[in-house]
Amino acid sequence: MSRINKDIDLTSSVHSLSDPFDPHVSINHGHHKEHGVSKDKLVLTSEDVMDRAVEGAVVRALFAGNEISRRNFMKTVGSSAALSILSSIFPLDSAKAWAKDSTGPLEKKDLKIGFIPITCATPIIMAEPMKFYDKHGLVGTQVIKAAGWAMIRDWAMAGQVDCAHMLAPMPLAMTMGVGSTQKDFIMLAIENLNGQAITLHAKHKGVKEPKDMKGFTFAVPFDYSMHNMLLRYYLAEGGVDPDREVKIRVLPPPEMVANLKAQNLDGYLSPDPFNQRAVYEGIGFIFKLSKDIWAGHPCCAFATSRQFATEMPNSFKGVFKAIVDATMFAHDEKNRKDIAKFISPRNYLNQPEIVVEQVLTGRFPDGMDNNLDVPDRIDFDPFPWQSMAVWILTQMKRWGYIKGEVDYKKIAEKVFLAADCSEVMRGEGFETPSSTYKKHLIMGKEFDWEKPEEYLNSFTIKRT
Repeated sequence: MSRINKDIDLTSSVHSLSDPFDPHVSINHGHHKEHGVSKDKLVLTSEDVMDRAVEGAVVRALFAGNEISRRNFMKTVGSSAALSILSSIFPLDSAKAWAKDSTGPLEKKDLKIGFIPITCATPIIMAEPMKFYDKHGLVGTQVIKAAGWAMIRDWAMAGQVDCAHMLAPMPLAMTMGVGSTQKDFIMLAIENLNGQAITLHAKHKGVKEPKDMKGFTFAVPFDYSMHNMLLRYYLAEGGVDPDREVKIRVLPPPEMVANLKAQNLDGYLSPDPFNQRAVYEGIGFIFKLSKDIWAGHPCCAFATSRQFATEMPNSFKGVFKAIVDATMFAHDEKNRKDIAKFISPRNYLNQPEIVVEQVLTGRFPDGMDNNLDVPDRIDFDPFPWQSMAVWILTQMKRWGYIKGEVDYKKIAEKVFLAADCSEVMRGEGFETPSSTYKKHLIMGKEFDWEKPEEYLNSFTIKRT
């Protein structure tokens, strides 16, 4: 992908790079500078980025995160004097040098990262034009657009990309050799929570429940996807067998709207922006947001091969930090409109900006003459709960994708790097959970990760 012109000022979007000695900008994540006052410019080289990051961390610590005190001090003494005072009481230059050398030199800076053009990939995509990769030393890193998930899987397996945007079940399946040859993959971070929907053709506005959908043809983006697992779960809970009473086709997300328009499909459980795009085109309506099936469910993930992590440990750490940083920036709802501008263009999502904004802000028309305000329609949180991995494995076994005995906990902990993500999050100044497992509630039914087989056996409709 072509990179954005380096002369463009991006500091208003990447606030962690704002000048901490400038009283007119905020150096906290998710806050904007005072309009028309600051002349602060985004630093361009990776060394300058690291210097700015260290300065910001030290100043934030010195003022205990109190922006009012920091700004008042900077206004009183001026930026040059403030820098001199700080350097006299803290070894700032030494800290900068240590930060640059702390993880060793990056084995490779210009990584290739595969992605599918959906809003679930927001942190991965925005990290290129908004310079999060550059901030962590990965200058020249590019995101490479793929047509579908099979292509992403094949690229990742062959090492044609260093890291990839994947569906949360994919690294589990690939590590187990399910649906592909076996190769160990690890999931660094969850990219998004929620962010999917069941969209139906406009002719089906009378549908109220799963039993009204018998005989429908649905599309999902991949067999090993949360979309497939959640659609199957929803239909089965409503008494509809997803293998015998409906048809479920695998279709790349960018092809779903056209197929709905041609009436090759009755509906799909898809990632956005293709649910909202169907509304925008006037051919479909949003029947149910996936958050109303499982609030806070995982969707997409950032993954790589264990081989990459082993052979390029410093580049691995760098990209891990960049993704966590970008994901937490996207988590702040105040940043979503800005992000929509960066990721909507043709080389990324190739969607009308209004459609992307409606998805990211959760303020949208649903195609049923309603204008809704659902702030958590999509959210971004990198922490990969290992209990979520266990749930995914129960559903893969339920529908016959995996057979025989499954060591749920061992696989979950091998693939979902929860402890590593916690370490990176803390290093970037974010809070982390105290555990890597928790109970989940899906359509009113509790999932206890400690009793996966009991949970699996509780279902009437299943293949195992």
